[in-house]
Amino acid sequence: MRVLVVEDHELLARTIGTGLRHAGMAVDVVTDGGEALERLDLAPYDVLVLDRDLPTVSGDDLCRRVGQRGLPARILMLTAAGALADRVNGLDLGADDYLTKPFDFPELVARVRALGRRSGPPVPPVLRCADVELDPARRTATRAGRPVALSPKEFALLAYLLARPGRVVSAEELLDHVWDEAANPFTTTVKTTLGRLRAKLGEPPIITTVREGGYRAGD
Repeated sequence: MRVLVVEDHELLARTIGTGLRHAGMAVDVVTDGGEALERLDLAPYDVLVLDRDLPTVSGDDLCRRVGQRGLPARILMLTAAGALADRVNGLDLGADDYLTKPFDFPELVARVRALGRRSGPPVPPVLRCADVELDPARRTATRAGRPVALSPKEFALLAYLLARPGRVVSAEELLDHVWDEAANPFTTTVKTTLGRLRAKLGEPPIITTVREGGYRAGD
């Protein structure tokens, strides 16, 4: 899942970005509403974590423009304005969820994950393929009932493929949704991460390489 955090408080923005990355998400962070609009034109974000009080372009205006452009990103407004009227107004502007500051970080992660599931085809809470089982909420992966220790990026990569069983997913799509802007599109980072993931999952393989197409989980 790829997330754009738009928060003008730099320390809070970095903290949110770091925490979401530790939860296995690909995260880009900006502190300005105008820059956020530019980023939304460049990458297919799944979730937008949005402060309302932003320089250049306000969070409210940004929320409206996302809706007007028909962008797929789901919006979580994250703001200190917590009165009922503020929450209603934020949702009326087009936000999909609303969380007030201060907040508990596990709740933020859970809400972002929930919105990410809504940004694409319906995804079950626990992902399965053959004898492999992945629980994104608990951050656990097992094969034939035995735990498999995965890095955050390996976990996110496997989750993305398992959520699209039988579909061929290109390396470019994986870069767009599993990696953030720091990823070099000309490197072998997808291939390398998949190699480590396959080695940890063992035999028989559940991820196949489709020549000149990409990668597929399951049949």
